[in-house]
Amino acid sequence: MKSTLIASVALLVTAFAMPALADDIQIAIAGPMTGDLAAFGDQLKRGADLAVKDVNASGGVLGKQIHLITGDDQCDPKQAVQVANDLVSKNVVMVTGHFCSGASIPAADVYAEEGIIQITPSATNPALTAKGIKTVFRTCSRDDRQGVFAGSWLAKQYAGKRVAILDDKSAYGQGVADEVDKNMEAGGLKPTIRETYTQKERDFSALLSKLKEAQIDAVFIGGYYNDIGLMVRQAHDQGFAGKFIASDAVNSAEFWSISGPAGEGLMYPDAASAINDPSAQDVVKRFRAENYEPEGYTLNSYAAIQAWAAAANKAGSTDGTKVAAALRDGNYPTVIGNLAWDDKGDLKDVHYVWWVWNDGKATIAATQ
Repeated sequence: MKSTLIASVALLVTAFAMPALADDIQIAIAGPMTGDLAAFGDQLKRGADLAVKDVNASGGVLGKQIHLITGDDQCDPKQAVQVANDLVSKNVVMVTGHFCSGASIPAADVYAEEGIIQITPSATNPALTAKGIKTVFRTCSRDDRQGVFAGSWLAKQYAGKRVAILDDKSAYGQGVADEVDKNMEAGGLKPTIRETYTQKERDFSALLSKLKEAQIDAVFIGGYYNDIGLMVRQAHDQGFAGKFIASDAVNSAEFWSISGPAGEGLMYPDAASAINDPSAQDVVKRFRAENYEPEGYTLNSYAAIQAWAAAANKAGSTDGTKVAAALRDGNYPTVIGNLAWDDKGDLKDVHYVWWVWNDGKATIAATQ
């Protein structure tokens, strides 16, 4: 009964969207609008809302206004499929989302069947674009690219030391941790501990005791901010002195709200945030004027709609096959830079940097 209620709530989110005019073009945003990862859903929604506003102000798509529908999947694969089917029934021609890889991968099959463009701002598991669906794209990087960046860095930075690699068993968390492990070992450093934990776990004391007993110098965690923030806080309370490095899904202020000062110094690699890029400054200023910091995947969400609108206008159609061909056959200026995609729908050019949490804010680390 509980799961039925949750699913119903997820579908109802779309029902309360503002009504569209008959000539409007329907597009959607899908992700965790409620639940433990709702901060990420908020990032996607805010980016999409402003992008729709700006596209419409500049003439819309093919002379028509675009209308945004919202779907809430709570990062649950089953709910993601339900949301995808609901969005299909509402005749959307493009979906920005889903947020989580575990939700994006099954939802992709639903959209593919209908020829609907899917552009995820955040789902990084390589399996999504490896499916061979021509209408799937990303405005983010992939786990294997993050693995090269972080794994090779760990191998050099902690050569001869004791490193643990943890993951939350999700498509995203395990995917990125496996890639970091592979690339760290290729650099000559084998993890002392390779463990998994359960998402939404409340007590990490047994795992942390294991890390302390093994005298671990550094811990890389593949997972989301809610679990990692709690783990870091409990590690501090238990006197664990090792350095924490996390995957990029700690790029939300919610991480610090959970970890508190225990999050000080935690590093993570990020290709998502273009907040300091010249291409983003106008949009960033406008977000900040509304007292919102466009963190994490906000700008990637904006860019997904920005690129899709430009490609649809170029193609002279919202047909998924034609828009997909236009996206691959072009270089599109967006708030996160000029975007170009390969045949799989992955970005051709992605640049990672290290970020560090310091006094409640994440900034680019001085040492790369």
